[in-house]
Amino acid sequence: MVRREAGLAGIDLGAPMDVLWLRLSRRPGDPRQSLGRAEGGRMMVLLDRGDYWQCAFLTPKGGFDALCARHRELRRRAEGARPGIRRRLGEIGIWDDMELLTVAVDRLERWYRPGLLCIGDAAHAMSPIGSVGINLAIQDAVAPANILKAALERDGAVSEAPLAAVQRRRELPTRLTQSVQLLIQNRVISRVIAGGGALRLPLALRPLRCFPCCDASRRGSSAWASGRSMCAGPRAAVDSAPAGRMLDGEGGPP
Repeated sequence: MVRREAGLAGIDLGAPMDVLWLRLSRRPGDPRQSLGRAEGGRMMVLLDRGDYWQCAFLTPKGGFDALCARHRELRRRAEGARPGIRRRLGEIGIWDDMELLTVAVDRLERWYRPGLLCIGDAAHAMSPIGSVGINLAIQDAVAPANILKAALERDGAVSEAPLAAVQRRRELPTRLTQSVQLLIQNRVISRVIAGGGALRLPLALRPLRCFPCCDASRRGSSAWASGRSMCAGPRAAVDSAPAGRMLDGEGGPP
């Protein structure tokens, strides 16, 4: 809505999948970490939310209606995606118990116009891969707070030059993060949901296996290494502002 009304053009980078979110109970004896399973034709991720599992079931882009028409297929795939989950599928009573996320990956060519600055999802839609969208949105919010503060204090208004400076500062981290997401979704996820063969970590991400904390073989999933490498997202260098005047959230260690 904001983009359209402001006449800001975007670049659609594409996404091969949508995500169906489910909620299932946790039970005694369940592992205390997030889980996932990917094999030909199905991919499911279970996120530990304390007293329940938040489950992400990936389906081909635009395939939700067809899946609704074959609800037994969803149950069959979910059962195969995680051993032991079969007894909990009865907790999903109707389709309204699920939420569909229509995945989009895009970014604006220009993030601003006089009197308007787009940040976060308004400036760039991120894939759910790596769960980094909120990270970038918060960093996007800190950047204008630092860059626009002086102009607002001095003039009470902001010209286009500082707005352009915010985009220059935040566009590179956005592009880098989206590039990694596109690599994973196009080289790994699209192959899984299309029913491809055995998974292999993309060449660009294989060096991660040299680090014990990112060793996918120890975690049971190549997707774990990919997501782990993106958990914080790229960050720009700290502004050269007076000491003590910076807001936390940009630069420095995660």
